[in-house]
Amino acid sequence: MKKITKAAALAVMAVTALTLAFAGIAASAVQGTGTAVPAGQASSPALGAGQASSPALGAGQDTGAEYKIGPKDLLEITVLGVQEINKLVVRVSEEGRITLPLLGEVEVGNLTKFEVEKKLAGLAGEKIVLKPQVTVHILEYLSRRVAVIGAVEKPGPFELLGRQTVLAAISASGGLSRDAGEDIVIIRQLPDGASTAIRISIDGLFVQGDPKLNIVLEPGDVINVPVDKLVPIYVFGQVKNPGALQVKRSSLPTLTQAIAQAGGFTDRANRKRVQIRRKDASGKELEINVNVRNILKGKIKDIPLKVNDTIYVPESLL
Repeated sequence: MKKITKAAALAVMAVTALTLAFAGIAASAVQGTGTAVPAGQASSPALGAGQASSPALGAGQDTGAEYKIGPKDLLEITVLGVQEINKLVVRVSEEGRITLPLLGEVEVGNLTKFEVEKKLAGLAGEKIVLKPQVTVHILEYLSRRVAVIGAVEKPGPFELLGRQTVLAAISASGGLSRDAGEDIVIIRQLPDGASTAIRISIDGLFVQGDPKLNIVLEPGDVINVPVDKLVPIYVFGQVKNPGALQVKRSSLPTLTQAIAQAGGFTDRANRKRVQIRRKDASGKELEINVNVRNILKGKIKDIPLKVNDTIYVPESLL
């Protein structure tokens, strides 16, 4: 199968990003451990000085019926006709509890918003008012975060709403940057506390569109797109554009590819005595003489280059 270039992958990535909705910025919330937050003071726990709260993956979806409330989520609770619990904003504690006026401490962890409404209605009916009407809104889904780092345009944490995939996360982070490597690595924590790494081919996901690679994300996943560092290869002598080539470490060119990237041979080039100069592990300089005509005729294999190799094409005397 013909090898697909990273440029093609980036082009497909750009089209994909346009088709996926970007999440809005989540409402701000304050630090707290299950206690009420005064209206107008909600802000996210600090991610670093000056950082904004995390955008959400899947914002706009109707996730309330399925989403299980967890630690650090921010809730807005109203019991109709009860002034003390009118649009009251509370942060879920690490233990999955909230504390409300008149009702005290309530366990809400691993419940949906509808289950919390039913539970609070039961408690309010016993303690405060007959046939209470309770509404619960989830303002922040901080118990379900993923992080996208590395070679993407907008790295950072994202709130994970509903069923979201690695493709949605990369798109929401602005897509791949031009220094992206060949793979995406997802670091996932297992129930026993250990971690595992899942490696995904970028060409397979974005260009070939293999659905098996577009895995569903889990809370706490770290999506890392390793940076593929640019390194130099030097081409001098009888080539049309001599100088330093900036190439990716993961895809170093062969000798003939480097000469082609330098514009090809001039008419005065000696193709039989091309030199490759490189240093070995001890720092000693080596010189390799290559007859490029024999490579082009298929008589010998092309020469893979190494980082910092220098290619010199001498002038033909004829």
